[in-house]
Amino acid sequence: MDEQPKIAIPSMIVGDAKRFRPGRGTFEKNGKIYSTRLGLISRQANFINIIPLSGVYDPIPGDTIIGVITEISPTNWLVDINAPYPAILHVNEVPWHVELGETSKYLKYADAILAKILLVDETKKILLTMKERGLHKLNGGQIIEIQPLKVPRVIGKKGTMISLIKKYTGCRIIVGQNGRIWIDGRTEGVEKATRAIRKIEAEAHTKGLTVRIEKLLKSRS
Repeated sequence: MDEQPKIAIPSMIVGDAKRFRPGRGTFEKNGKIYSTRLGLISRQANFINIIPLSGVYDPIPGDTIIGVITEISPTNWLVDINAPYPAILHVNEVPWHVELGETSKYLKYADAILAKILLVDETKKILLTMKERGLHKLNGGQIIEIQPLKVPRVIGKKGTMISLIKKYTGCRIIVGQNGRIWIDGRTEGVEKATRAIRKIEAEAHTKGLTVRIEKLLKSRS
């Protein structure tokens, strides 16, 4: 059955602390998890998060994101992560041995990367890492942007929605938690995947969405 995301309001009980851990936009009190803001309830990896009903990406450590290089220095890269503040990728946090001043040999201006949020401090300094398995430079393909709060709907429960899109388009697709999605494949597949994702974004709060998306993907047009 197509499950409609639930909306939380401030001070609303959104979960049991015995089953879940408080994530972003929540706090724990007397064994219950409460929401601190208006947003969508998202349960991921035993955490309960409240995704704000605004278009701004709120980075937290552990998020996998798609970033774009905007500046290069001798020891790091400045990365646009679709957040109010840019992120920093230091040479110590990439999978290559980079000599001082040779950063541009590895990542150039406008290059896209798959990275993970390593740290966000109280001054809004954001650090990234690419040293974990599966993180890399994104070659080819194209990137589209959606509202970050719609990302869980694009992925679907246990990855069902994104698997459906991959199946019917034959595309490789990577969804960043910052609202950026990388798509690579044949032109017609990329176009159909993009249409499906845009439809999900527009109709995220409606019932029966999975059925409608599958119908769109099966169509020849």
